[in-house]
Amino acid sequence: MSVILSVTRNELRHLVRSRVALTGLILVALLTFAAALTSNAYQADQAGLRERLQHAADQDFAAQPNRHPHRVVHFGHFAIRPASGLAAMDPGVEAYTGNMIFLEGHRQNSANFGDARQSSLLVRFGQLSPALVLQVIVPLLLVFIGAGMIAGERERGTLRQSLLAGISGGALLSGKALALGLAALAIATPAFGLLLWLGASGGARLSAVGLTTLGYVAYLAFWTLLIIAVSATANRSRSALIGLVGAWAFMVVLVPRVAPEAAAALAPLPTRVETDIAVQRDLRSMGDSHNPNDPYFAAFKQKTLKQYGVTRVEDLPVNYRGLLAIEGEKLTSSLFDRYADQAFGAMEAQGRVMDALAVVSPTVAIRRVSMTLAETDLFAYRRFLEQAEAYRYDLVQRLNRLQATAVTAADDAAKSKNAAAEARSRISADHWQAMPHFDPKRPSAADVVSRALPALVALLLWLAAGALFAVHAGRRLNRRAA
Repeated sequence: MSVILSVTRNELRHLVRSRVALTGLILVALLTFAAALTSNAYQADQAGLRERLQHAADQDFAAQPNRHPHRVVHFGHFAIRPASGLAAMDPGVEAYTGNMIFLEGHRQNSANFGDARQSSLLVRFGQLSPALVLQVIVPLLLVFIGAGMIAGERERGTLRQSLLAGISGGALLSGKALALGLAALAIATPAFGLLLWLGASGGARLSAVGLTTLGYVAYLAFWTLLIIAVSATANRSRSALIGLVGAWAFMVVLVPRVAPEAAAALAPLPTRVETDIAVQRDLRSMGDSHNPNDPYFAAFKQKTLKQYGVTRVEDLPVNYRGLLAIEGEKLTSSLFDRYADQAFGAMEAQGRVMDALAVVSPTVAIRRVSMTLAETDLFAYRRFLEQAEAYRYDLVQRLNRLQATAVTAADDAAKSKNAAAEARSRISADHWQAMPHFDPKRPSAADVVSRALPALVALLLWLAAGALFAVHAGRRLNRRAA
């Protein structure tokens, strides 16, 4: 152990003396610190903004005057997605999916106001987050620092002297790897500090904080072992550097960029226009609740009259127009849900294709772990949409029931021609002031962990593969010395 620590001390001393290496370490550490600071400030601002927007939307909805309930249905409401606790660490897909949705009757809208649609092209390239720095930039810096750690000694002839002096290949690799790992830890310290802060301040679950830290430690440890092992097997520093840069470009840049295209080709998703056309086509075939002569709703009318034991809608104890609105909303919502399920089914298939590519790139695995634990992945987006749709449906049906029970059929029919009837069809604003507010629920901690677990296992397997490669490289050094 003392030999390993001695090698580590010497290597750290060399890193400090090397102006290039030291400058790179300091700059990337500062970049990580800046990313943690700005990302945390941005997400805190976003959390406050979303809370204020939801409060303002609730106030605007409740501030409506006395009016007909169906006008309230078309007035609509807004549901704003709350900020995730670990979004400061990894904003995931939030910049692209949007965080606000307009809720109204007869329609199921998608979320809007994503940062990527409102900001510059830099946001589309990727927000500067601690996750981006750890996943992309830190491995590249480690490659430039560590590629020549052993190969350089071989070129200078000092490697053979060390091995002949009794230092085993395994101890040499362990000492070098420990020094490079400590450098990686120093760079990543601001990001880990942000994780601890988010966990301690109550903004994030401790289980998510712990597993995210474990994931990034495993990811950086894999790169450390890979770099040292390649440096030990290469004859020249330049060869090691070229090979490692190629590996970085393949695993960090190429595979994550190609993965969405491959997923889209294997599990195609209909465009927004195609979906809108298909929905409108199905709506026409389904029937129109606003058309009293529609075949489906004519049958619904007969069924309703039979249920209440009357022969005319005028004899019903409730407003038939309200019943029509309830039935129409039920039909259209079931249609919207079916298309939404199809779209999310295709997205999940694309996600499985991308997850499968974790076998050729640990970066794919760490991205899945990071976004899932941060609750900024596609599943979290779908959960928000589903809860917003459930709230929309409940809100609209509450208003439709008010039309059926609080507005008389006579006033409802005459309101466009008779001012007195129109006034009586306006019910008290107390009804919408008493409506429940949108209160989305977070997934349970166990659910989040279970979804992150497969990618975390893949990441640990990459770490094990890196360790085996390093062991093999150490034994090879011993054979060469013998």
